[in-house]
Amino acid sequence: QVHLVESGGGSVQAGGSLRLSCAASGYTYNGMCMGWFRQAPGKEREGVAYVRYGGGSPAYAASVKGRFTIAQDAAKNTVYLQMNSLKPEDTAMYYCAAASRSGVCPRPLADFGYWGQGTQVTVSS
Repeated sequence: QVHLVESGGGSVQAGGSLRLSCAASGYTYNGMCMGWFRQAPGKEREGVAYVRYGGGSPAYAASVKGRFTIAQDAAKNTVYLQMNSLKPEDTAMYYCAAASRSGVCPRPLADFGYWGQGTQVTVSS
């Protein structure tokens, strides 16, 4: 299994920045699809950004493209989500996740079998 722990959430004003961290441990492997998801109150969970563990080309939701960047530090076994130019509509609980099987990346939400506990991001106007 894979254990994921998110951190870095908080409250910021519109236009501000935050960097979320996802520390991974357990049976991680290069090529494993990693994703950042978010869920706002009353809305469905949605994918925000994806990358293969160990390196690869990232993918982003249209709503965050150009503002968010997913990156990783292999030495720290950590995946990051740099969030710039934050908007009130970015307010949500953010989750880090890992796919339970090898395959395509991005991939459907149901394919992500390992999840962190979530970290809250609140953007005020």
